[in-house]
Amino acid sequence: MGILYQPLYITTTFLIYLSLILLVPVLSVDPFTQALLSLKSEILDNSNSLSDWTLPSTSSTSDSRIHACSWSGVKCNENSTLIIGLDLSVKNLGGVLSDSQFSLFSDLVDLNLSQNSFSKKLPVGIFNLTNLRSLDISRNNFSGHFPSGISNLDSLVILDAFSNSFSGPLPKDASEIESLKVLNFAGSYFSGPIPSEYGSFKNLDFIQLAGNSLSGKIPPELGMLKTVTHMEIGYNSYEGRIPWEFGNMSRLQYLDIAGANLSGSIPKELSNLTNLESLFLFRNQLSGKIPWEFGKIISLSSLDLSDNLLLGPIPESFSELKNLRLLGVMYNDLSGTVPEGIAKLPLLDTLVIWDNLFSGSLPKDLGKYSKLKHVDVSTNYFVGSIPPSMCSNGVLQKLILFSNNFTGELSPSLSNCSSLVRIRIEDNSFSGDISLNFGNVPDLSYVDMSRNRFSGGIPSNIASASKLQYFNVSNNPNLEGIISENTLSLYSLQNFSATNCSISGEFPPFGRCKSLLVLELSMNNVSGIIPQSISNCQNLVSLDLANNNLTGQIPVELASLPGISVVDLSHNSFSGSIPAKFGSSSSLQLLNVSFNNLSGWIPFKVMDSSAFWGNPKLCGRSLRPCRGPNGLELGSRRTQKLAWVLITCGIIVLAITAAVFGVFYFRRRGKGQWKMVSFSGLPRFTANDVLRSFNSTEEAKDMVPPLGGSDCCKAVLPTGITVLVKKIEWRPERMNLMLDLISRMGNARHKNLTRLLGFCYNKRMAYLLCDCLPNGNLAERIRTKRDWATKYKIIVAIARGLCFLHHNCYPAIPHGDLKANNIMFDENMEPHLTEFGVKFLIQLNNGPSLAKVGNEAGEIERAIKEALYRDIYNFGELILEILTKGKLSNAAMSVQNTSKEVLLREVLDENDVAPSNSVQEEIKLVLEVASLCTRVRPLDRPSMEEALKLVSGLKKQG
Repeated sequence: MGILYQPLYITTTFLIYLSLILLVPVLSVDPFTQALLSLKSEILDNSNSLSDWTLPSTSSTSDSRIHACSWSGVKCNENSTLIIGLDLSVKNLGGVLSDSQFSLFSDLVDLNLSQNSFSKKLPVGIFNLTNLRSLDISRNNFSGHFPSGISNLDSLVILDAFSNSFSGPLPKDASEIESLKVLNFAGSYFSGPIPSEYGSFKNLDFIQLAGNSLSGKIPPELGMLKTVTHMEIGYNSYEGRIPWEFGNMSRLQYLDIAGANLSGSIPKELSNLTNLESLFLFRNQLSGKIPWEFGKIISLSSLDLSDNLLLGPIPESFSELKNLRLLGVMYNDLSGTVPEGIAKLPLLDTLVIWDNLFSGSLPKDLGKYSKLKHVDVSTNYFVGSIPPSMCSNGVLQKLILFSNNFTGELSPSLSNCSSLVRIRIEDNSFSGDISLNFGNVPDLSYVDMSRNRFSGGIPSNIASASKLQYFNVSNNPNLEGIISENTLSLYSLQNFSATNCSISGEFPPFGRCKSLLVLELSMNNVSGIIPQSISNCQNLVSLDLANNNLTGQIPVELASLPGISVVDLSHNSFSGSIPAKFGSSSSLQLLNVSFNNLSGWIPFKVMDSSAFWGNPKLCGRSLRPCRGPNGLELGSRRTQKLAWVLITCGIIVLAITAAVFGVFYFRRRGKGQWKMVSFSGLPRFTANDVLRSFNSTEEAKDMVPPLGGSDCCKAVLPTGITVLVKKIEWRPERMNLMLDLISRMGNARHKNLTRLLGFCYNKRMAYLLCDCLPNGNLAERIRTKRDWATKYKIIVAIARGLCFLHHNCYPAIPHGDLKANNIMFDENMEPHLTEFGVKFLIQLNNGPSLAKVGNEAGEIERAIKEALYRDIYNFGELILEILTKGKLSNAAMSVQNTSKEVLLREVLDENDVAPSNSVQEEIKLVLEVASLCTRVRPLDRPSMEEALKLVSGLKKQG
């Protein structure tokens, strides 16, 4: 026993001794290092950014230096005895900070916690660091009310709290910090008015309060900020006017109050801001005239007053703004002529004045004295010709003149304008030759010259436009000429439209045509045959060759194209038969071959007979009967007699069957007689036709995921139409209410809504029959790589469909379940909203019984209003989901917990868009719409009409 005890005693003694040796360095470490180690232990460091925050291998108690001074992010004084700076920015840190973690750092001058994921309340202990000169907590997830006590930091110069999730009122006591020069509370959820105390800052240079939920009137006291050079307070929802007192901010260089719900006139006192370089007041409800006095702000470089209710002319005094680069007054009610002096502004590069009431000619020297890059004067009443010097400085990229009354020939300066990317001059009265030298315009991608009076044909050098995607010269009836041989072989060409242009000559061959989606050549004099090389156009969706002189057979290669949806070959001289492959095409929606010389049978089960008129030798279901193999003409008298015999026998059999099973039907079903309602686009089927179609395949039916809580399956109706069938059940007392909404859903017709074709119902349930679209839903394709233009198209299409339901249906129809699963794509990849109204139907059925609802109409009205708000919120979520390929599927959390700059950067990276790319501003505006739509308070969200106006406004800019 004693032998065992002795080694045990020695071992225990050794371990105690060893542990004391190991503890000595820890005990001798300075308290500042220990405090930082404590901080490290409490926060989340998923990227191991603080890996060098470790204890030294040796330590000396006589050493007064702070060991942490060598760590990353820690700044000390010269002899390393005080920590004066702590920079933890951009280290992917997270967690919750406690009040005690900074108590020792009383000498701290700079504290930077920015671009991390710290959350919950901002620790009040920071406000005890009274030597702080810079506090940066931007781009985090701090939430709750901003704590009081910030005024304790009486040496603070910079306070940056940008892009957090703070709520409640702005802290008034921040105004007591006399040394403060930078104040940034933008990008959170602060609410209530701007404190009038914010007008008392003594040394403030920069103030940013934009992108919150601020309301009330803008305090005129802000006009007392004589030292401020930069103010951004827009993207809130204020009341009333811009305070005229802002004209007293004598040092102001940058003022942004865009998107702020401001009304009234623009105060002329702003002209006193003689140092002002940028003024952004767009997207408000400002009215009245643009102050003439603005011509005195000589330093002005950017002026954007777009999307307001402004009247009157552009002041002649603007001719004095020699530093002006951007003039934006689009989407107002301005009128008069554009002052000639605008053309002489030496730095002007962007002139966007579309959608107003301007008239007269454009200034004759426009482009002569300045390097114009972007001109958009569309949708006005301009007359005259394009100024000859428009591209004389060789940098013009976008020329947008559509929907005016311009005349004359194209400006000579445009013929070799090598910088052009986009030209839209449709819907005018231009004449003469199309003098564009396509070989000298290497980046040209979009040309629309339709609805003019051009002549001289399509330039043969169009074949050298390697980046051309869209070309439209339709409705120039005197254009004439031919289509050159390589035109339809352009590698990037997606849309070629030359309808009603008097074009003649042989149909051109197809080369690679890998990108071609739409080809429109109707109402011309084109002759010859459709070449078999059309098989190269594997992406072709729409082909319109109607009203020409084409001959030969319809090539089977056309019928074999995988995505072909619309084919119009009417009013030609085609012969032979219709290729049978058209009958098996899953994408074909319309084939019009009327008024040709076709013969044989029609390979379709269902097609409007008018699509085949004018072909005496054609036969089939849609026209006259075809002769059978024994020579018996289907539809002859003999056949009719045989048919009557069969029908009579069938009636007898049916009568017997009905007598035998009638009792069982009513006892077992017990749900009343089935009725059928058909809407436009569905043949007049009976309820039995429909029920047999999907009940007969009950065991093997093609199930798809339930949408909106309803049972759903595919079914093939008697004529071969494939539909989606959705089952809705209801309580008998709710039937009439439900039927009313279903009828309104069926009558809702829009290009971005899936059609409700009809429904059959009894007292307890209904089966809804909807279009079955072939290209799946957005959820299945969310990770598909798309360019920005395609994503933008999807977003606008969703907005249009939803806006139609909200604002063009009376009463409004809420979608109720807007999400990626319920956005379906047709043959042209056009998005359609499906399941609209279905979830609301279910909610109506599951709501309180009529006996419990005192005012049913009022109850339903409130339910609709709430559902509309939810639709808008879900639309905002979808925007982010589309832009990030599904990575951000919860818009509310993303917007609340991520700064707008970080979010924008993520989206730009996801879409391979460089920060300098012009697309950035478009993406930024779409993200702003997502932010507005996902605001916490429903009343703060825009209507779908307003949301559509915001997102679709981008397109009009060209």
